[in-house]
Amino acid sequence: MTTERTRIERYDPTEVEPRWQARWAELDLFRTDLMDTSRPKFYLLTMYDYPSGDLHVGHWYVKTPTDAFGRFRRMHGDNVFFPVGFDAFGLPAENAAIKNKIHPAAWTYRNIENMRRQLRSMGATFDWSAEVVTCDPAYYRWNQWLFLRFLEQGLAYRTTAPVDWCPNDGTLAREQVEGVDRRCWRCGARVEKRDLAQWFLRITKYGDELLDFTGLDWPEPIRIMQTNWIGRSEGAEIVFTTAPDDHQPGGHELRVFTTRPDTLFGATFMVLAPEHPLVAKLTAPERRADVEAYVSSARAATEIERLSTEREKTGVPIGAFAINPVNGARIPIWIADYVLAGYGTGAIMAVPAHDERDFAFARTFGLPIVEVIRASGAPAPVEGLAEAYVSKSGTDVIVNSGQFDGQPAPAGFRAIVEWLRSDGKADFAVTYRIRDWLVSRQRYWGTPIPVVYCDVDGIVPVPDDQLPVRLPETVDYQGSGDNPLRRDAAFLDTTCPRCGGPATRETDTMDTFMDSSWYWFRYLS
Repeated sequence: MTTERTRIERYDPTEVEPRWQARWAELDLFRTDLMDTSRPKFYLLTMYDYPSGDLHVGHWYVKTPTDAFGRFRRMHGDNVFFPVGFDAFGLPAENAAIKNKIHPAAWTYRNIENMRRQLRSMGATFDWSAEVVTCDPAYYRWNQWLFLRFLEQGLAYRTTAPVDWCPNDGTLAREQVEGVDRRCWRCGARVEKRDLAQWFLRITKYGDELLDFTGLDWPEPIRIMQTNWIGRSEGAEIVFTTAPDDHQPGGHELRVFTTRPDTLFGATFMVLAPEHPLVAKLTAPERRADVEAYVSSARAATEIERLSTEREKTGVPIGAFAINPVNGARIPIWIADYVLAGYGTGAIMAVPAHDERDFAFARTFGLPIVEVIRASGAPAPVEGLAEAYVSKSGTDVIVNSGQFDGQPAPAGFRAIVEWLRSDGKADFAVTYRIRDWLVSRQRYWGTPIPVVYCDVDGIVPVPDDQLPVRLPETVDYQGSGDNPLRRDAAFLDTTCPRCGGPATRETDTMDTFMDSSWYWFRYLS
């Protein structure tokens, strides 16, 4: 006896998917009515794609679970908003344009069209009516509008700072420098340090706010990562001054931040970052060749390498001295690559008896080691310290520190700062590991920074009613290193919005991360 089974046709995506996707599009099924208050609102967002050409499995790896979750919420009756867009400015498009001899805009929009087709073919539940493209002037005018609000509040500022510089791609973020030999992540060229006047956002002002997790249901490892990234430290800023000598008159201020002002009497030398602006002024003529060679070598190393505790300590004396403000001692000034210009003041007081890095440095170069903190009740070491004593309790006492001998270290912390503060030599301070955000890029394919430079009025913001400052469509973007906008006279030359006289536009464009840092808020407006 035979049983006839019902034959199930095999699923054919080439027939089924286009038919249903066309029906969904006809019904405008996934457009979200943001004014609908009859159902719970559910806002769903995933990272926007960079239009580099074709989608790959990584794109869908991110979008598949997000789309599934959106469908799940819809099944539970939520009004789900799932927008889509393209993060379209930045180095990859410009580099591809240079390589393929095609305008960055043409390259980008061609890729966007292809990726739109691919994304639609996947049948995800995106609300295409809410699509944004960050290289569209209608979008990037709001980058410029936000920048001007930051400028008004003193949160955007321009200053000279060392940056990682690729000869082909200009300024790079630290994350874009790869390998022990410091290569550009895009083109592989050797990266060097350059001092450039550039624009920053003052995110350090929000250090304490970023450490407040009230109302945030974050996993503990994420809280720890955020806390370490901010790196808040309480201490004091101490003012050392340079001693006069044969090649300079002295009197330069060297400010250091320390979390241990109770150890000041044990500071036996100072260390400046090789990039510190006073290094060139203070270096003795007979030391200049060694100092310049060391500075060049330090600029070629990564920050991770320079901060490694396992790395052999290196440094050179610059032939100048500073005066320790607590005891008038004349202490030598060195440069060493384990001090970074971007952290604190770019200068440290070295207390080798109570800091492991300073101890290793002092041992390597035969510098004095003076004990000034001791465990309560412990005897004085007979033959000097065998290793740095890093205080681990509040019961340590101060020794070899003049009138502060015998005080508990925590009390001495405040007492020494108060004593120096009366002469303007110290004050309590807080510092952060986080640094201000460098947003300047010397590239064409990005949002123009909306300021002009006038000989009469200085830096002048472009008025809101003149936004957006548009990228010129006809520009020689085929250069290397130097910003192409600087070579475009039609863009560069303008008039001052304040006095009407001749002016030049800012030619730096914004870091591409500016584009993707705010759109989720605007969707909620």
